[in-house]
Amino acid sequence: MTTTIKLGANETAIAPLGIGTWAWGDKLFWSYGKDYASSDLQAAYEAALAAGICLFDTAEIYGLGESERLLGQFMQQSHEPVQVATKYFPLPWRFSPSAVADALTASLRRLQVPTVALYQVHWPFDFFMGQKALMNALADEVQQGRIRAIGVSNYSAEQMRQAHQFLAERGVPLAVNQMQYSLLARQIERNGVMQAARDLGVVILAYSPLAQGLLTGKYTSENYIQPSGARRLDPKFSQGGLQKLAPVIEALQRVGAAHDRTPAQVALNWLIAQGNVIPIPGAKTASQVQQNAGALGWSMTETEQAQIDAVTRPWL
Repeated sequence: MTTTIKLGANETAIAPLGIGTWAWGDKLFWSYGKDYASSDLQAAYEAALAAGICLFDTAEIYGLGESERLLGQFMQQSHEPVQVATKYFPLPWRFSPSAVADALTASLRRLQVPTVALYQVHWPFDFFMGQKALMNALADEVQQGRIRAIGVSNYSAEQMRQAHQFLAERGVPLAVNQMQYSLLARQIERNGVMQAARDLGVVILAYSPLAQGLLTGKYTSENYIQPSGARRLDPKFSQGGLQKLAPVIEALQRVGAAHDRTPAQVALNWLIAQGNVIPIPGAKTASQVQQNAGALGWSMTETEQAQIDAVTRPWL
């Protein structure tokens, strides 16, 4: 199984697992300040470093900048080397290349760093600034040393190839396409995104790799409780949705029992085994980070991979 992955042309090799920080400072979806506090997040940050996980994925819109601010504080207090990935949101009124520079400046200020490992376009919106102008603005920042690698997020295969071409004209590789990818969201294997990523040497950063907790085994139709927050909007969390999920959880439990691992660790390990995938599960506590880290350092058999593949084919 992959033990390290490189982001971009000359990037440091990192463990094939990161931490997603959408919930860091987000009160709207994740009840930050009510269900958990900055002290919990700092403990999660420290647990990640202790487990050898050094990639943290954030964005300017997470908690309206609070996620970046918290991550910046934690980095200042620990002084451990980390790889920060953040994102630019192409909002309608950002119609000139200078908007990219301004947004990056604000992100770097909140993070308290002079450069980030990865800067991603959060959504493939064109609006008034076309893709070519956007990619050129990002390539300028690579040349100025403020970002080390360029990524996109939620790009189709065609959009990814176009972005890759524009960047290649500047001598800069496209490093990442961040996509929703889990055993319950395998569309990128069917719609050409995964194949394009492999063809172009692009890493898939997999967000929601545990399907917001569905693959942990915590939610079942037998002990059904109405979910809260963002989960209550997802029909997969309904009682009927959980009944359909039962064979998947049973398969994850079976493989997990053979390796002394949890369903979540098996689900993440399966993604990592695809070779060009870095899952970035969210984590709000140290125990969640330690749970996620159990996906590293072991491999399931090809037969076990195939069994999990077969039982999750309805989600292709």
